[in-house]
Amino acid sequence: MTLYRLSPLVRRVTAPNSNLMTGPGTNSYLVGNRELALIDPGPAIPSHIDQLLTFCGDRLRWILVTHTHPDHSPAAKQISNVTGAKMIGCVMADDGHQDRTFEVEENLNHGQLLESPEFILEAIHTPGHVANQFCFLLQEEGMLFSGDHIMQGSSVVIIPPSGNMAAYIRSTRHLMNYSINTIAPGHGDLLNNPAGVLEQIVNHRLQREQRVIEALRHLGESGMDTLLKHVYSDVSTDLLPMAKLSLWAHLLKLEEDGVAQKKIAQHWAFGEERWVLLP
Repeated sequence: MTLYRLSPLVRRVTAPNSNLMTGPGTNSYLVGNRELALIDPGPAIPSHIDQLLTFCGDRLRWILVTHTHPDHSPAAKQISNVTGAKMIGCVMADDGHQDRTFEVEENLNHGQLLESPEFILEAIHTPGHVANQFCFLLQEEGMLFSGDHIMQGSSVVIIPPSGNMAAYIRSTRHLMNYSINTIAPGHGDLLNNPAGVLEQIVNHRLQREQRVIEALRHLGESGMDTLLKHVYSDVSTDLLPMAKLSLWAHLLKLEEDGVAQKKIAQHWAFGEERWVLLP
């Protein structure tokens, strides 16, 4: 694992947890030079924790997590125990995907500032991928640490009920109001065209939503598996289980918008959710 300097105030180390969902691995970011904030310490892999402790030395003061999924926050507790650094983030009810070792004295709030003599980090609540997702904006450099709200090279999976497509789109549009020069994602390399990236994300989600509407119009009342084949025909087979979760999120948004309606087909052995376009 190598420590890369990205800017005068930011360095990055990537955890050795690369796979289909994490890409090259989870990015951990060190902000500051004299006093350090560690953003997303990542999974509790001993070699990764040892490297972070070596890089931080005795300068670590804060451990921030963008959200408490198992590839982003589990190392926080162990690093905090060794260094005494304060853990900062937002804890939510366990939806089956949460790191339950992460603890805070008080949940993070939107707009909250973490200030040091060198830098200011602003917390921006960006629910959508999951309800407790926050981005952090380094005001001195306009660098946005996006966690899993934005990733390089792939779409973020939205997993209901804690994930919400309508909230995801609203959060992405809200980020357009900030002065962002660079996006430092939870997975992948820096993104240097933030305005274009944010616009592309919103457009992609709305285009996919339109495909859901068109599929319902063409097929009539349909189950998820049938819709999946039509809406995500451009997605490789190994990604279809994750695409099905995002499809569910799209359908829930359309239901909230009054465009589609969920039905239960009672004649199936266990009942099946089926969806229909409203007139």
